[in-house]
Amino acid sequence: MKTIGIDIGTTTISIVLVSLPESTLLQALTLPNDTFLPTAHPWERLQDPAAILAKVLPALEELLSTYSDVISIGLTGQMHGIVYLDKSGSAVSPLFTWQDGRGNLPDYENGKSVCSRMSETYGIKLATGYGLATHLYNLKKGLVPADAASFCTIADYAGMALTGRDTPLLHISQAASLGLYDCKSNVFLRDIITENRICPDFLPAVTKEAVSLGTFRGIPVCASIGDNQASFIGSAGEDMDCILVNIGTGSQISVPSHSFFQGKGIEARPLTADSYLLAGAALCGGSAYAALERFFREYMAAAGGPDVPQYDIMKKLLDGQGEPKESWTVRTTFLGTRENPEETGSVSGLRLDNFRPAALIRGVLNGMAEELYGLYQIIRSETGLSPARLIASGNGVRKNSALQDILKARFKMPLTIVAHEEEAAYGAAMTAASS
Repeated sequence: MKTIGIDIGTTTISIVLVSLPESTLLQALTLPNDTFLPTAHPWERLQDPAAILAKVLPALEELLSTYSDVISIGLTGQMHGIVYLDKSGSAVSPLFTWQDGRGNLPDYENGKSVCSRMSETYGIKLATGYGLATHLYNLKKGLVPADAASFCTIADYAGMALTGRDTPLLHISQAASLGLYDCKSNVFLRDIITENRICPDFLPAVTKEAVSLGTFRGIPVCASIGDNQASFIGSAGEDMDCILVNIGTGSQISVPSHSFFQGKGIEARPLTADSYLLAGAALCGGSAYAALERFFREYMAAAGGPDVPQYDIMKKLLDGQGEPKESWTVRTTFLGTRENPEETGSVSGLRLDNFRPAALIRGVLNGMAEELYGLYQIIRSETGLSPARLIASGNGVRKNSALQDILKARFKMPLTIVAHEEEAAYGAAMTAASS
């Protein structure tokens, strides 16, 4: 028997086929999610739901035409963003992605943004791109489609399209990602929502369990789960005694817990009906190393060399570094932090005898690891959690052996690299198989 997982990411769409009961990855397909729409404003980040489905459906049909023993279909995808639906369950708007910036625009009310007003009035952290921040702004500016009856994430919309549902049903992991949500009680903050002129009936229904939405070609389709949760399940399974570090364009640390905790830079995200992922994100993550590569590439081109990737040369410099401890101290907060978006990065510890490229390269890698370790320290000091092992996923760490060594040394734990690259799609497939 087999199960399928679909991950609708921001830049790629991944579909995997997993064999049961041995949980072997049989096939993986990655498609570009090049569905961004042209916009009138630089802060808008919109994608086309119909174009996304036009990529998902043929790929899914091809798998099902090849394999007849598929027993379940799981879904995950980019969290936070929303697409508006009419009463029949059809999309009547673009997908307002998690990258959309309208929640930070200062023209919402009295010179304040949606996010700042929620913070000042209710003490609630609501980031731009979160579905209810987007909806509040759209409501205020008359941008909600006249025939809209509800909204959901893009993965939830795909589930509706596959099963013919006319109303959305969101797993708690997706519902919480929209904001204005009580993760302890697993309900939307209806008093605040009503006070801000959102009709409670507009909110999607929520389930604590990964239940079936219906069927596609006779195969049960599971309600989508958040991509952070799916990545954890796809990387660690049911292991509650571990830390998951994911380093891609950004980076994130996730620690499973049966207790609720939120702190500076840490949010509790629903994992199951009785557990959470304590998650912290470093906004720059792998982008810091990519920025350093661009720095060296620009110099190479200016010096008359070829304009080609410099990663192999950077690795050669690291391998030849005589004393790895002789590195610069680099704070890689080049995109700020969740708590302080205006924060900048910094470089210190430069001396004449360590003024060498390898010292900068290793310093950046150390800084990437240090950001994640700092978030883990907050979790450990406040909760007492002390996991036994470290799991790493994402190409930012999978393809960088020096970063792997740095993480092992900083966390003082054995490190396991997730073998398969499509962790979120794999996690969605396994969730659907067990639901």
